Formats: sequence, C-alpha cells, structure tokens
Amino acid sequence: MRIHPSRPLALALIAVLALPVAGCANRAASRKGDLPYVARDVGTLYSLAKKRLDQGRYKEAAALFDEVERQHPYSIWARRAQLMSAFSYYMDASYTESIQSAQRFISVHPGNRDATYAYYLVALGYYEQIADVTRDQKITQQALDALGELVRRYPNSKYAADARLKIDLVRDHLAGKEMEIGRFYETRGQWLAATMRFRRVIDEYQTTTHIPEALMRLTETYLALGVPEEAQKAAAVLGSNYPGTDWYRRAYKLMQDHPYTPAAPLKPGELPIPIGFKDAQPVAPGTPGVAPKDEGRGSTGASNTSGAGTGPFQK
Repeated sequence: MRIHPSRPLALALIAVLALPVAGCANRAASRKGDLPYVARDVGTLYSLAKKRLDQGRYKEAAALFDEVERQHPYSIWARRAQLMSAFSYYMDASYTESIQSAQRFISVHPGNRDATYAYYLVALGYYEQIADVTRDQKITQQALDALGELVRRYPNSKYAADARLKIDLVRDHLAGKEMEIGRFYETRGQWLAATMRFRRVIDEYQTTTHIPEALMRLTETYLALGVPEEAQKAAAVLGSNYPGTDWYRRAYKLMQDHPYTPAAPLKPGELPIPIGFKDAQPVAPGTPGVAPKDEGRGSTGASNTSGAGTGPFQK
C-alpha cells in the first residue's frame, strides 16, 4: 500500500530544499557585485543608499544608487543617483567605475547644473591613478586632458581653481618623465636623443621645476655633440634665470673646463672655407727632388710607367 505525504509536509520539504539554492544564488550575485532585484520605492532605495554612504560602506552605496536608476529611470531621483553613484565609487577608490558613472551622467545630462561636478569627478578619477615617473604616463595625460576640459568649459566654477592647481602638478609630473628618459639616454651616450628630451622640457614645460636641470643637461649634451656655442647659450640662459642654483654652478664649471672661443667674423666677400691651399707655390721644372714631366710614350726621357712613384694615389 503506497503512502502519500500530506500537502503541507510536501510544501515544507520543497521550501527546505530551496533554501540552499537561494543562498547559492545570493552568494553568486554578491560575487558579481550585483544586488538581487527587489522592487522598492525610490524613497526607500535612495535613503538606504545614502545611509550606506554615511556609514562608509561605499561599494554598497554605489550599488544601491545604481539600483535607484535601474528601478526608477524616469524619477527625478535617478539623475541625482547617477552622480552619487560616481561619488561613491570614487570614495571606494574604484576609479574606473567612478569615471564611467560620471561620463554616463555627462552624456545623458550635458546641460545639467551638476555636470560641472561630473567633469570634476572624471578628472579626479584619472588624477588619483597617476603613477610614478618610471611607469607609463598615459593616465597622467588623460588626467591633464580631463582637467583642461573642466577649466575650458567652466572657468569660473568653484572646481576650476583646484583643477588649475592640479594641472600645474600634472605638467610637472610629465616633465619629470621626460627628464627621466633624457637622463637614461645620456647615461648610454645617446647624446642626440637625450638633447631632444631636454629640449622638449624647455619648450613645453617652461613653468615646471625641472627647467634648471634641463638647461644644465643641455650644456652637457651639446658639449658632447661638439657644439660648444649651443652649450654656452644654454649655460647663459641658466645663469640669467637661476643664478644661485647648483645646476648653474655645474654648468659654469663645465664651460670653464671647455672654453669656447667664437670664430672671427668673415670679411666682406670672404668664403667660410677657402678654395685650394693658400700656401701652395708653383714648383719650377728641374727642381731637385721633383720628377720631370712625362712628355709622352714616344719620349726618350724617363717614363713614370716603370718606376714606383711616391704619391698617395699611385699604384
């Protein structure tokens, strides 16, 4: 005789078996960083996200702010939640996600009054990722571009002053990278490559702290290249603008050890390189030690074809 379990017992058994499955699903969602979809009103979601932000649980706050946008995309709170999500990611040091959220806000709401702050968050996201000068500086250039975009679009905003300060710091960092490469070439004796790097610092980063060293390094490389006139110019500029620095003292010593005397100016009509030899004088035939002129193969005189001549091009 078959015994059938009662319906309440069967439902309870199903519920117990479903608990581990639900737990695994929640853990999988947690590993992905996504919240399970639970329909909630916009006020509850936004308040919970703000609470997590105040508690310093930035990752959870960012996910909840994203959930506000996902569940209520046409709410007036959705626009604010986008920006708060970018800020929460920034506070969590998740800079890539912060930049993406801020850029999404800019693309959807370009004319919004909070777009200034979105541009600022993008710039900060790049700025915080700047590596030391021994590493690739792509992020540094992106930070400079983002800061410059903020200043160009909103020159009078409250974020522009901080952006200008950071631009100076970023430019100094990029100049430091050029100096690092130039010094590397110089240690390897690649004088021309080193000179180009130091010239770039002087031409493109004139307001940075690396200019005195760049001028001194140019003095070194120009002397090594054999153009002392250019070395003297670099040392003169260094002495005129940074007279009390160690870099100028080093450049001055270099020029004292390798003095440069400029060539005398040419007279009117004088060629830089004279044609022929000024001191060469015609030699009269029959002079002792000079071979007689060959008059031809039919001549009874001595012929140049039989002797071993002494000229450099004779065979």
